[in-house]
Amino acid sequence: MRWITYLSAAAVALGLAAPTTTPAEAADDTITMTVTDVSGLEQLRRDWDAFSSLLKEKTGYEVEFAPVTSRTASVELLKSEKVDFILTGPAEFVVMNKLTDAKPVLGFSRPDYFSAIITMADSGITSVRDLKGKKVAVGDVGSTSSHLGPSQLLMDYGIDPMEDVELVHTTQKIGLESLRRGDIAAWGTNYMDDYLRLRAKSDLAPGAFRVIARGPDLPNDVLLAGTHVDAEMVDAVRTAITENSDAFVKAVVQDGGEENKKYGGMKFIANVDSSDYEYVREAYRTIDRPKFAEFVGN
Repeated sequence: MRWITYLSAAAVALGLAAPTTTPAEAADDTITMTVTDVSGLEQLRRDWDAFSSLLKEKTGYEVEFAPVTSRTASVELLKSEKVDFILTGPAEFVVMNKLTDAKPVLGFSRPDYFSAIITMADSGITSVRDLKGKKVAVGDVGSTSSHLGPSQLLMDYGIDPMEDVELVHTTQKIGLESLRRGDIAAWGTNYMDDYLRLRAKSDLAPGAFRVIARGPDLPNDVLLAGTHVDAEMVDAVRTAITENSDAFVKAVVQDGGEENKKYGGMKFIANVDSSDYEYVREAYRTIDRPKFAEFVGN
Protein backbone atom coordinates (compact mmCIF):
# COMPACT_ATOMS: atom_id res chain seq x y z
CA MET A 1 0.00 0.00 0.00
CA ARG A 2 1.28 3.42 -0.87
CA TRP A 3 1.75 6.28 1.57
CA ILE A 4 2.96 9.85 1.38
CA THR A 5 4.37 11.81 4.29
CA TYR A 6 4.53 15.58 4.06
CA LEU A 7 6.99 17.41 6.30
CA SER A 8 6.66 21.17 6.38
CA ALA A 9 9.82 23.25 6.00
CA ALA A 10 8.30 25.72 8.41
CA ALA A 11 7.93 23.01 11.02
CA VAL A 12 11.58 22.14 10.68
CA ALA A 13 12.62 25.78 10.92
CA LEU A 14 10.56 26.32 14.05
CA GLY A 15 11.84 23.14 15.66
CA LEU A 16 8.40 21.61 15.82
CA ALA A 17 8.08 17.90 16.33
CA ALA A 18 7.72 15.78 13.21
CA PRO A 19 4.48 13.87 12.78
CA THR A 20 4.32 10.82 15.02
CA THR A 21 2.60 8.67 12.36
CA THR A 22 4.92 5.91 11.20
CA PRO A 23 5.13 4.80 7.57
CA ALA A 24 3.35 1.56 8.45
CA GLU A 25 0.56 3.44 10.18
CA ALA A 26 0.19 5.80 7.23
CA ALA A 27 0.08 2.83 4.86
CA ASP A 28 -2.64 1.23 6.92
CA ASP A 29 -4.83 4.28 6.39
CA THR A 30 -4.81 4.13 2.59
CA ILE A 31 -6.52 1.89 0.07
CA THR A 32 -5.21 1.84 -3.49
CA MET A 33 -7.63 0.51 -6.07
CA THR A 34 -8.14 0.24 -9.81
CA VAL A 35 -10.60 -1.06 -12.40
CA THR A 36 -9.17 -3.11 -15.26
CA ASP A 37 -11.52 -1.94 -18.01
CA VAL A 38 -11.03 1.78 -17.31
CA SER A 39 -8.15 3.60 -19.02
CA GLY A 40 -6.49 6.57 -17.39
CA LEU A 41 -6.70 8.31 -14.05
CA GLU A 42 -9.18 10.92 -15.25
CA GLN A 43 -11.75 8.35 -16.31
CA LEU A 44 -11.20 6.32 -13.15
CA ARG A 45 -12.00 9.36 -11.06
CA ARG A 46 -14.97 10.30 -13.21
CA ASP A 47 -16.50 6.83 -13.20
CA TRP A 48 -15.63 5.70 -9.68
CA ASP A 49 -15.21 8.83 -7.56
CA ALA A 50 -18.66 8.45 -5.96
CA PHE A 51 -17.85 4.87 -5.04
CA SER A 52 -14.43 5.72 -3.60
CA SER A 53 -15.80 8.70 -1.66
CA LEU A 54 -18.48 6.54 -0.09
CA LEU A 55 -15.91 3.86 0.70
CA LYS A 56 -13.78 6.43 2.49
CA GLU A 57 -16.81 7.66 4.43
CA LYS A 58 -17.84 4.19 5.55
CA THR A 59 -14.39 2.72 6.32
CA GLY A 60 -12.28 5.71 7.31
CA TYR A 61 -9.59 4.72 4.83
CA GLU A 62 -8.19 7.16 2.30
CA VAL A 63 -8.76 5.89 -1.23
CA GLU A 64 -6.31 6.40 -4.08
CA PHE A 65 -6.66 5.34 -7.72
CA ALA A 66 -3.96 3.54 -9.65
CA PRO A 67 -4.68 3.64 -13.41
CA VAL A 68 -3.63 0.62 -15.47
CA THR A 69 -2.72 0.50 -19.14
CA SER A 70 -3.40 -3.21 -19.62
CA ARG A 71 -4.52 -6.34 -17.84
CA THR A 72 -0.89 -7.48 -17.64
CA ALA A 73 0.02 -4.19 -15.97
CA SER A 74 -2.63 -4.78 -13.32
CA VAL A 75 -0.99 -8.10 -12.46
CA GLU A 76 2.35 -6.38 -12.03
CA LEU A 77 0.77 -3.78 -9.75
CA LEU A 78 -0.64 -6.54 -7.58
CA LYS A 79 2.66 -8.39 -7.45
CA SER A 80 4.58 -5.25 -6.54
CA GLU A 81 1.96 -4.31 -3.91
CA LYS A 82 1.29 -0.97 -5.61
CA VAL A 83 -2.42 -1.67 -5.75
CA ASP A 84 -4.57 -3.27 -3.05
CA PHE A 85 -7.95 -3.85 -4.69
CA ILE A 86 -8.84 -4.49 -8.32
CA LEU A 87 -12.31 -4.68 -9.83
CA THR A 88 -12.17 -6.97 -12.83
CA GLY A 89 -14.14 -9.36 -15.00
CA PRO A 90 -14.38 -13.15 -14.80
CA ALA A 91 -11.86 -13.88 -17.57
CA GLU A 92 -9.33 -11.55 -15.96
CA PHE A 93 -9.94 -12.97 -12.50
CA VAL A 94 -9.04 -16.51 -13.58
CA VAL A 95 -5.62 -15.35 -14.79
CA MET A 96 -4.98 -12.94 -11.91
CA ASN A 97 -5.90 -15.60 -9.37
CA LYS A 98 -3.47 -18.00 -11.02
CA LEU A 99 -0.58 -15.53 -11.32
CA THR A 100 -0.94 -13.63 -8.04
CA ASP A 101 -3.23 -15.72 -5.81
CA ALA A 102 -5.36 -12.59 -5.35
CA LYS A 103 -8.54 -13.40 -3.44
CA PRO A 104 -12.15 -12.44 -4.19
CA VAL A 105 -13.67 -9.93 -1.78
CA LEU A 106 -17.07 -9.21 -3.32
CA GLY A 107 -18.97 -10.09 -6.46
CA PHE A 108 -20.57 -7.34 -8.53
CA SER A 109 -23.50 -9.22 -10.02
CA ARG A 110 -24.79 -8.35 -13.49
CA PRO A 111 -28.40 -9.38 -14.20
CA ASP A 112 -28.92 -11.38 -17.39
CA TYR A 113 -25.17 -11.65 -17.86
CA PHE A 114 -24.85 -14.62 -20.18
CA SER A 115 -23.75 -15.47 -23.70
CA ALA A 116 -26.04 -16.43 -26.54
CA ILE A 117 -25.77 -17.75 -30.09
CA ILE A 118 -28.03 -15.82 -32.49
CA THR A 119 -29.08 -16.56 -36.06
CA MET A 120 -31.56 -15.00 -38.46
CA ALA A 121 -35.01 -16.51 -38.03
CA ASP A 122 -35.35 -17.21 -41.76
CA SER A 123 -31.87 -18.73 -42.18
CA GLY A 124 -32.99 -22.30 -41.63
CA ILE A 125 -30.43 -22.65 -38.83
CA THR A 126 -32.35 -23.72 -35.76
CA SER A 127 -29.77 -25.55 -33.65
CA VAL A 128 -26.09 -25.26 -32.76
CA ARG A 129 -25.43 -28.54 -34.60
CA ASP A 130 -26.44 -26.79 -37.82
CA LEU A 131 -23.40 -24.51 -37.49
CA LYS A 132 -20.80 -27.18 -38.19
CA GLY A 133 -18.55 -26.04 -41.03
CA LYS A 134 -19.98 -22.52 -41.01
CA LYS A 135 -18.73 -19.08 -40.05
CA VAL A 136 -19.56 -17.74 -36.56
CA ALA A 137 -18.73 -14.23 -35.37
CA VAL A 138 -17.72 -13.48 -31.80
CA GLY A 139 -16.43 -10.37 -30.05
CA ASP A 140 -13.07 -9.17 -28.79
CA VAL A 141 -10.43 -11.81 -28.14
CA GLY A 142 -10.48 -12.68 -24.44
CA SER A 143 -13.86 -11.12 -23.65
CA THR A 144 -15.75 -13.20 -21.08
CA SER A 145 -19.22 -12.82 -22.57
CA SER A 146 -18.53 -12.31 -26.27
CA HIS A 147 -15.60 -14.68 -26.86
CA LEU A 148 -15.00 -17.18 -24.05
CA GLY A 149 -18.69 -17.60 -23.25
CA PRO A 150 -19.84 -18.23 -26.85
CA SER A 151 -16.88 -20.56 -27.44
CA GLN A 152 -17.78 -22.68 -24.45
CA LEU A 153 -21.45 -22.54 -25.36
CA LEU A 154 -20.65 -24.03 -28.76
CA MET A 155 -18.63 -26.76 -27.05
CA ASP A 156 -21.49 -27.42 -24.62
CA TYR A 157 -23.60 -28.32 -27.65
CA GLY A 158 -20.93 -30.54 -29.18
CA ILE A 159 -19.39 -28.05 -31.62
CA ASP A 160 -15.66 -27.47 -31.13
CA PRO A 161 -15.07 -23.75 -31.81
CA MET A 162 -11.45 -24.42 -32.71
CA GLU A 163 -12.18 -27.20 -35.21
CA ASP A 164 -15.82 -27.37 -36.28
CA VAL A 165 -16.57 -23.74 -37.22
CA GLU A 166 -14.71 -20.75 -38.60
CA LEU A 167 -14.57 -18.31 -35.70
CA VAL A 168 -14.35 -14.64 -36.69
CA HIS A 169 -13.59 -11.86 -34.19
CA THR A 170 -15.29 -8.56 -34.85
CA THR A 171 -17.05 -5.69 -33.12
CA GLN A 172 -20.57 -6.19 -31.87
CA LYS A 173 -22.10 -3.78 -34.37
CA ILE A 174 -20.34 -5.44 -37.28
CA GLY A 175 -21.34 -8.84 -35.92
CA LEU A 176 -25.02 -7.94 -36.10
CA GLU A 177 -24.70 -6.39 -39.54
CA SER A 178 -22.77 -9.38 -40.85
CA LEU A 179 -25.48 -11.67 -39.54
CA ARG A 180 -28.31 -9.82 -41.26
CA ARG A 181 -26.34 -9.68 -44.55
CA GLY A 182 -25.72 -13.41 -44.42
CA ASP A 183 -21.93 -13.07 -44.24
CA ILE A 184 -21.93 -15.27 -41.14
CA ALA A 185 -24.22 -18.09 -40.04
CA ALA A 186 -24.40 -17.08 -36.38
CA TRP A 187 -23.30 -14.48 -33.91
CA GLY A 188 -22.07 -15.31 -30.39
CA THR A 189 -22.25 -12.44 -27.94
CA ASN A 190 -23.40 -10.98 -24.62
CA TYR A 191 -27.17 -11.36 -24.61
CA MET A 192 -28.16 -8.23 -22.67
CA ASP A 193 -25.43 -5.66 -23.28
CA ASP A 194 -24.87 -6.43 -26.96
CA TYR A 195 -27.67 -8.42 -28.58
CA LEU A 196 -30.70 -6.80 -26.96
CA ARG A 197 -29.15 -3.33 -27.07
CA LEU A 198 -28.29 -3.52 -30.77
CA ARG A 199 -31.50 -5.33 -31.69
CA ALA A 200 -33.46 -2.45 -30.17
CA LYS A 201 -31.64 -0.04 -32.49
CA SER A 202 -32.08 -2.20 -35.59
CA ASP A 203 -34.70 -1.46 -38.22
CA LEU A 204 -35.61 -5.17 -38.20
CA ALA A 205 -38.37 -6.56 -36.01
CA PRO A 206 -37.19 -8.55 -32.97
CA GLY A 207 -38.80 -11.60 -34.55
CA ALA A 208 -36.25 -11.44 -37.37
CA PHE A 209 -33.69 -13.00 -35.03
CA ARG A 210 -33.54 -16.39 -33.34
CA VAL A 211 -31.58 -17.35 -30.22
CA ILE A 212 -30.53 -20.96 -30.76
CA ALA A 213 -28.49 -21.31 -27.55
CA ARG A 214 -28.32 -19.55 -24.21
CA GLY A 215 -25.43 -20.14 -21.83
CA PRO A 216 -25.58 -20.22 -18.04
CA ASP A 217 -25.34 -16.96 -16.16
CA LEU A 218 -21.66 -16.08 -16.17
CA PRO A 219 -19.71 -15.54 -12.94
CA ASN A 220 -19.76 -12.09 -11.38
CA ASP A 221 -17.33 -9.30 -11.93
CA VAL A 222 -15.24 -9.38 -8.80
CA LEU A 223 -13.39 -7.08 -6.42
CA LEU A 224 -10.03 -8.69 -5.67
CA ALA A 225 -7.59 -8.08 -2.84
CA GLY A 226 -3.85 -8.63 -3.19
CA THR A 227 -2.22 -11.14 -0.88
CA HIS A 228 -0.43 -8.30 0.91
CA VAL A 229 -3.69 -6.70 2.09
CA ASP A 230 -4.38 -7.54 5.70
CA ALA A 231 -7.57 -9.33 6.67
CA GLU A 232 -8.83 -6.41 8.74
CA MET A 233 -8.85 -4.10 5.74
CA VAL A 234 -10.50 -6.71 3.52
CA ASP A 235 -13.20 -7.32 6.13
CA ALA A 236 -13.75 -3.58 6.59
CA VAL A 237 -14.27 -3.06 2.86
CA ARG A 238 -16.57 -6.07 2.49
CA THR A 239 -18.63 -5.12 5.55
CA ALA A 240 -18.94 -1.45 4.59
CA ILE A 241 -20.23 -2.29 1.10
CA THR A 242 -22.62 -5.07 2.09
CA GLU A 243 -24.09 -3.16 5.04
CA ASN A 244 -24.66 -0.07 2.88
CA SER A 245 -25.54 -1.91 -0.30
CA ASP A 246 -28.17 0.46 -1.69
CA ALA A 247 -25.91 3.48 -1.29
CA PHE A 248 -22.98 1.73 -2.97
CA VAL A 249 -25.16 0.48 -5.85
CA LYS A 250 -26.27 4.06 -6.42
CA ALA A 251 -22.65 5.24 -6.30
CA VAL A 252 -21.70 2.68 -8.95
CA VAL A 253 -24.69 2.89 -11.30
CA GLN A 254 -26.44 6.25 -11.00
CA ASP A 255 -23.42 8.31 -9.95
CA GLY A 256 -20.80 6.41 -11.95
CA GLY A 257 -19.73 6.58 -15.57
CA GLU A 258 -21.58 5.36 -18.64
CA GLU A 259 -19.74 2.03 -18.61
CA ASN A 260 -21.11 1.36 -15.14
CA LYS A 261 -24.66 1.14 -16.52
CA LYS A 262 -23.98 -2.55 -17.13
CA TYR A 263 -24.37 -2.99 -13.36
CA GLY A 264 -27.98 -1.76 -13.41
CA GLY A 265 -30.04 -3.97 -11.09
CA MET A 266 -26.89 -5.38 -9.52
CA LYS A 267 -26.41 -6.96 -6.11
CA PHE A 268 -23.21 -7.29 -4.11
CA ILE A 269 -22.36 -10.94 -3.46
CA ALA A 270 -20.31 -11.52 -0.32
CA ASN A 271 -19.76 -15.28 -0.57
CA VAL A 272 -17.64 -15.35 -3.72
CA ASP A 273 -15.24 -18.25 -4.19
CA SER A 274 -12.64 -19.04 -6.81
CA SER A 275 -14.52 -22.24 -7.65
CA ASP A 276 -17.42 -20.09 -8.92
CA TYR A 277 -15.29 -19.33 -12.01
CA GLU A 278 -14.85 -22.91 -13.20
CA TYR A 279 -17.05 -22.34 -16.28
CA VAL A 280 -14.63 -19.62 -17.40
CA ARG A 281 -11.67 -21.95 -16.77
CA GLU A 282 -13.39 -24.55 -18.91
CA ALA A 283 -13.76 -21.94 -21.65
CA TYR A 284 -10.03 -21.24 -21.49
CA ARG A 285 -9.41 -24.97 -21.93
CA THR A 286 -11.80 -25.01 -24.88
CA ILE A 287 -9.80 -22.32 -26.71
CA ASP A 288 -6.56 -24.17 -25.87
CA ARG A 289 -5.36 -21.98 -22.98
CA PRO A 290 -5.42 -24.60 -20.21
CA LYS A 291 -2.79 -23.05 -17.93
CA PHE A 292 -4.60 -19.73 -17.24
CA ALA A 293 -1.16 -18.12 -17.20
CA GLU A 294 -1.73 -15.36 -19.74
CA PHE A 295 -4.44 -13.01 -20.91
CA VAL A 296 -5.88 -14.00 -24.27
CA GLY A 297 -5.51 -11.19 -26.77
CA ASN A 298 -3.43 -9.02 -24.43
